[in-house]
Amino acid sequence: MNGLVYFMAAAVVWTGLAVQLPGLWHDWRDPLKRTLCTVIFLAGFCFALGAPPTVGFVNRAVGVPNAAACVTYGAVNAFSAASLVLIVHWRGADDPAQLRRVSRRWLLAYTVIIVVQTGLFAAGDAPVERRADFDTYYAGTPFIREMIVLYLVAHMAAAFTTTILCWRWTLQISGWTRRVLAVLAVGWLCTSAYGVVKMVAVAGRWGGQHWDPLSTRLAPMLVTVGAVLTSVGYVLPLLGPRIDSLLAFLRLGPLFRLVGSRNNGRNRRNVLLSWRSLGDVDLRLTSRATAIRDGLRDVSVHFDEAVRERAYRQALSLGSSTREAEAIGDAAMVAVAALTGTGDRVGGLDQGVLDPAVLDSVALAAIAGLVGGYVGPGAGERSLDTGQPSLIRMSRAVRAGVVEGAVRAERTKSGQVG
Repeated sequence: MNGLVYFMAAAVVWTGLAVQLPGLWHDWRDPLKRTLCTVIFLAGFCFALGAPPTVGFVNRAVGVPNAAACVTYGAVNAFSAASLVLIVHWRGADDPAQLRRVSRRWLLAYTVIIVVQTGLFAAGDAPVERRADFDTYYAGTPFIREMIVLYLVAHMAAAFTTTILCWRWTLQISGWTRRVLAVLAVGWLCTSAYGVVKMVAVAGRWGGQHWDPLSTRLAPMLVTVGAVLTSVGYVLPLLGPRIDSLLAFLRLGPLFRLVGSRNNGRNRRNVLLSWRSLGDVDLRLTSRATAIRDGLRDVSVHFDEAVRERAYRQALSLGSSTREAEAIGDAAMVAVAALTGTGDRVGGLDQGVLDPAVLDSVALAAIAGLVGGYVGPGAGERSLDTGQPSLIRMSRAVRAGVVEGAVRAERTKSGQVG
């Protein structure tokens, strides 16, 4: 790998850090947030240090051949320690004091390792600068050999521990957290493989074999993939819920266009969001869901249980599951009610005029909506569930053939009556 690849990997990793910085700025006292940002920073820092141009620069700046190897090993072990502390904080503990004790032990252990590595490097003799194959070139040199082995063992211990913990947790949880841990487990597995490959190449030198490509080509590729995956895993907790909100927003589109964007003269639901809120997916999702619920309240006076029942039974006969058939029945009833509500008369009165009985029913529907359902006039036995999952299922069902058939039948009926 050349220097450009190392720097590109560092840039990718630090992009994840940039995503996390606003949260750190607003909540810098949170130890979990601080540790997370430290881990991501150190991951990119290790790549930047490992680039051959950086290695040469550090060696010249310090004035000691291969000083960059000692610095890089220390940075990698600092990254390993921070990763273990992050996992400790992420998992949490009933006793905060115990959490702090465990974190301090990991930090102390790796601090000792870094000090010992530095001492071994100072005691050894590595006069020839090696920018890419330091591990294998000095695999048999006294003290330097021990330094290399200590570095690899400490790194693999942290990587394997993190991989196992992440994998175990994926079996206990669900949702985005499970996906995040799965990505982290794969990323740390690649990082673990990096240490194994490096150790195999070093051991090969002890046996007289020259397996340097394992250390200089395969190992860097593995750690690059691992670092990118772990960075993605650390960013997903922030982006995951937003992705869910965006998908929900898009899935509610058909139902919103059916009832949520209806203009009843008051423009109650057509509230314009400021340009600053355009990127706030949660706010836009809430606005769309509210508009849909308002639209359902307006057309609830035209709900016809017979339409829903016919669509429900027809969907079942076509092979839909019970839940799908219920959503199709609800969507058909709403679509027909929306079509009926576009006329100039509501409930036999001139447009814009409602008798007290209808007003009372709409008020009751609004109250019912606050607890998850609407009961409009003629709704019959089952209320209309307006929770977000149900609205999404109904929105998906709006385009079903059964619903379109119900709307065509209503239009034909209205034309005959007219």
